[in-house]
Amino acid sequence: MQAMENNRKKWLRGLARTRKSTFGKIASFLGASEISAATWEELESLFIQSDIGVQTSLDVIEQVKRQSQQEGILRTDELLGLVKNELLSRLNTPPAQEWNEHPSVIMIAGVNGSGKTTTLAKLGKRYLEEGLKPLFVAADTYRAAATEQLQIWGETLNIPVISGQQNGDPGAVVFDGIQAALARKYDPVLIDTAGRLHTRYNLMEELKKVHRVAGKALPGAPHACWLVMDATTGQNALQQALSFQKAIPLDGIVLAKLDSSAKGGLVFAIQEQLGLPILYAGLGEDPADLMPFNPEEFVESILSQDQE
Repeated sequence: MQAMENNRKKWLRGLARTRKSTFGKIASFLGASEISAATWEELESLFIQSDIGVQTSLDVIEQVKRQSQQEGILRTDELLGLVKNELLSRLNTPPAQEWNEHPSVIMIAGVNGSGKTTTLAKLGKRYLEEGLKPLFVAADTYRAAATEQLQIWGETLNIPVISGQQNGDPGAVVFDGIQAALARKYDPVLIDTAGRLHTRYNLMEELKKVHRVAGKALPGAPHACWLVMDATTGQNALQQALSFQKAIPLDGIVLAKLDSSAKGGLVFAIQEQLGLPILYAGLGEDPADLMPFNPEEFVESILSQDQE
């Protein structure tokens, strides 16, 4: 019970900016007044400002309006429950992670500055706490700082790091990393790839190559490909994600820096346009603040009237 309460508080604190900037205004607007044509116009305006996308905003309003008419709802304070249910219906519950392959190989992708390497380290800490033996693979060979950053995390968390020569072949590092995991019984393997700019064709082709090499090192690998997205970039992150989705078969999204963003509506746009589950959300700086995505907590927190 205490753990559940602590998690609720983390979500509430982590989504404070989103709540104050947009969705909180929606909750505040739905006070004890009669529903009129102006009600729907104002709600439409507030939703469009929430960064969930214009079409999704219009669809949400249309569904809430239709349901309120069916149920004979006349006052705005009765709409909040309908809004919550409609938003929740648009979020996929993350699939349970099942480690059927040993070692499980997880490939982490994303653009520079998205928080990819830090997110990978936080995942490593979670797996350690679950009693697993994770291994980091530093496949970003072009940026020395990326390898150094991962090695520092490895030393801090006591997680081994497989790396290669600067400007070397990232595919070779991935092959060596998977072989090392097989020999030393490390599991899972977390591969940190170079931060690709989605507009750079050659870099995206190299990402495909790293994916292929993982399969040569271990048939079926990588068993998961996760894209780290920076929540502070809002709708701009979607075009990047679509490009990655064309290059490699993505299985899910890790939404970093959600606590630093007022653009939490991006969560709905991701589900609508990418059709991918959000697996984790970054709600703070501490490794423990990388939380498994919880649709119910998310919706309750963005529309909460509580001040945390």
